[in-house]
Amino acid sequence: MGLKYERIAGELRRRIKDGELAPGERLPTEQELVAQFGVSLATIRQALSSLRTEGLISSRHGLGSYVRQPHKMITRRSERHQLEKDTVRKSEEERRHAGSAENDTGRHTNDFVFSASYTTMVADEDVAKVFGVAEGTPVLQRSYRTRFRDEDVPVAVGCSYVLLDTVRANPALLDSRNEPWPGGTMHQLSTVGIEVDRVVEELTTRLPSPDEIEELDLLPGTAVFAVRKTMFDINGQPVEHSDFILPGDRHRLVYTTQLERWK
Repeated sequence: MGLKYERIAGELRRRIKDGELAPGERLPTEQELVAQFGVSLATIRQALSSLRTEGLISSRHGLGSYVRQPHKMITRRSERHQLEKDTVRKSEEERRHAGSAENDTGRHTNDFVFSASYTTMVADEDVAKVFGVAEGTPVLQRSYRTRFRDEDVPVAVGCSYVLLDTVRANPALLDSRNEPWPGGTMHQLSTVGIEVDRVVEELTTRLPSPDEIEELDLLPGTAVFAVRKTMFDINGQPVEHSDFILPGDRHRLVYTTQLERWK
């Protein structure tokens, strides 16, 4: 027969999976569930806790429990970098609708909400080492958030760095109001005469911080991909560096390596 809370969790789970309780719909209050199932408040709370752990519901402080909206999956492919470079020489109208996010998801630009904030700061030891400059060198830090218009949480969060001396020749690159920039970072760099030659990405996985769990709406135990990306120009110099977080429950990473043929 199972424990009482397990039977109640099973019934609520069935209602969710059968569509009787739709994504985003509010569940009956705890007191309503107590009356409905004829059990104690503690039993109801155990059942709801079980459903939260499974990711079927989420709780909002003071508002109750809601059926959790499944997050859309995103496939991130290595070809995205060549696509971005190919886009650099296209018209602005074409660039506005051919970004990496659109390519990864197959969605239209209007399906996304982008936000960016820029801060002029000095390079710490880590950033200075990447660029091969002295600590204290001025850099432009750019923080990004991207989400689907019909979702409340970001699909990814990131922070990018470029040397201030590299981009200050084009004042438009210093203004976050120009984001999302048509064509992305490679086009931005092209406006100051830089051609990107290669992109190096280092991927690790880890458990998220408490702030990341809240901002990204992560389930308990969900890992994140921590990606460190560095772009190099045709002279082998690093020209952009970024760290960003991809939630493990909504990203699929596909990397294809073309091998040279035997002569």
